[in-house]
Amino acid sequence: MKPLREFPLADIRQIRGVLFDIDDTLTTNGQLTAVAYSALCALKAAGFIVVPITGRPAGWCDHIARMWPVDGVVGENGAFYFYLDQAERKLKQRFIKDEATRQRDREQLTAVARHVLQTVPGTALASDQRYREADIAIDFCEDVPALPRAESERIRTLMESAGLTAKISSIHVNGWLGRYDKLSTTQLFMRERFGIDLEAHKNEFVFAGDSPNDVPMFAWFPHSVGVANVSEFLDLLPAWPVYITPSRCGEGFAELVDALIGGKRAV
Repeated sequence: MKPLREFPLADIRQIRGVLFDIDDTLTTNGQLTAVAYSALCALKAAGFIVVPITGRPAGWCDHIARMWPVDGVVGENGAFYFYLDQAERKLKQRFIKDEATRQRDREQLTAVARHVLQTVPGTALASDQRYREADIAIDFCEDVPALPRAESERIRTLMESAGLTAKISSIHVNGWLGRYDKLSTTQLFMRERFGIDLEAHKNEFVFAGDSPNDVPMFAWFPHSVGVANVSEFLDLLPAWPVYITPSRCGEGFAELVDALIGGKRAV
């Protein structure tokens, strides 16, 4: 990984969109700080396309799409995207699976979650589980005493052996039925919402993240950025971000925003 200061100005000048994880990328110690939220507002005011790409649930994403200065949100690791239609002042929801299929999936997901909780002591369902539409989230350090990293990997293995796709974030292990992920639904969102083929325009977007569930994005985007705390997971990342910020979490995100806006002003 290269320091953020080595992000070439010529590349910065062509960036028109910023995609980013939320937990421990935008937030710090579970909080959305004034520094990070101000950076988000500055990005939107500067004319960038702004889209969080998160493992957080549909209930949170409803709020994010309506209330935050963003152009939409991809949630539950790619299970859907939401955006606020400004002309109609209505929330638009696009799920990868229809409601009937999600209902059928729920029985299997619930059984897998129950098995994980019984098998791995100290875990719990994530406190936001009741707001989820398409996945299960097992908490290993957010609202429970932090478990060793090996336990999060054990949870992932249990989910995968039950036929789920599973990803480790900085706080949860998420599992779902299907092969979609953050990247595939981000591509769908950009195509359907903006008519942008990300394959052809990936150089015009930055992705920022911090943990293993961001690997599809780190691997695909030529301008990927890890906030400094990504270094805690490097042994679990088959693909690393290209750049790393000096600071952790929300402060690192703000440093990225400063670099992007500063680069545009230098034109």
